[in-house]
Amino acid sequence: MSDDSSVTPVAGDLAFTREDLRGTVPEAAYAGALSFMRRRFTRDLRNADVAILGIPYDLALSGRSGTRFGPRGVRAASSNIAWSGPWPWDSDPYESLAIVDYGDCEFDPGRPEAVPVRIEETARQILATDTTLISIGGDHFVTYPLLKAHAEKHGPLHLIQFDAHTDTWADEDGRIDHGTMFWHATREGLVLPEQSVQVGIRTHNPDTIGFNVITSREVHKHGPEEIARRIREIVGDGPCYVTFDIDALDPSAAPGTGTPVIGGLTTYEAQEMLFNLAGINVVGMDLVEVSPPFDHAEITALAGATLVSDLLAVYAASPAAANRFAARGD
Repeated sequence: MSDDSSVTPVAGDLAFTREDLRGTVPEAAYAGALSFMRRRFTRDLRNADVAILGIPYDLALSGRSGTRFGPRGVRAASSNIAWSGPWPWDSDPYESLAIVDYGDCEFDPGRPEAVPVRIEETARQILATDTTLISIGGDHFVTYPLLKAHAEKHGPLHLIQFDAHTDTWADEDGRIDHGTMFWHATREGLVLPEQSVQVGIRTHNPDTIGFNVITSREVHKHGPEEIARRIREIVGDGPCYVTFDIDALDPSAAPGTGTPVIGGLTTYEAQEMLFNLAGINVVGMDLVEVSPPFDHAEITALAGATLVSDLLAVYAASPAAANRFAARGD
């Protein structure tokens, strides 16, 4: 009988067994508990820099449903890339930031009118601990209550929106719709449209209500580096909230979404723009509209998981993160 006492145990189920909130530890992609990027599942935020919040909500969709499965799908796909920090970033946000998976926002789907308040309250509770929040939807309406909580903490926000649609169509007060929430947010002073930008747009909406609009054709023509420069010029040094609707990507790269529109961004263009936004004053982020029932080979969920990692890298390079590092002597 062989003596295996010297065999080093293999790490597993890091979503539950991880003790250090920082660090990248390889775990079998096909096994284990599926937290986002194998971060620890916890609602104890005392030592956390960033919390990942899933919002499994799709009651505001105007078309085909399925984005309620988005957080689960993105978490599962993230297991394929959790062995390393995001490429081509020189620094690994999972090494520098204490990131936890907070789990999902809980609400009663039988009380749809109460869901927006529940999302807002959950975000507010997290932000009250001075933990930065990145959310995974769910349909794009979830950004509206998230903006309410962030604007309460940071003041009027400079919005960076990657999307095929402007989501600024006029609406009635109190309606829940994933195509009108930025119209509501602007009217309520949550965002400053003149210092906000919508990137990848390729649907008609003649009334911009003051937003700077960069179409997908402009991205293809001028390239991601130039577009990133324009984004930085528009938002300046103000508090930025970044929302990434996965339908900003072309359906060839993200078929698993409710309202796909051809002619969209490539994954390269999206990643390169985010890479060139390092240093902006980002205070909150979300990724929405991943719909696993319409996905193929998890390519949409994989794109979503990868872009969330890129957003975390953008935050790690922000002034807010720099202040965190300085406060703890990093």
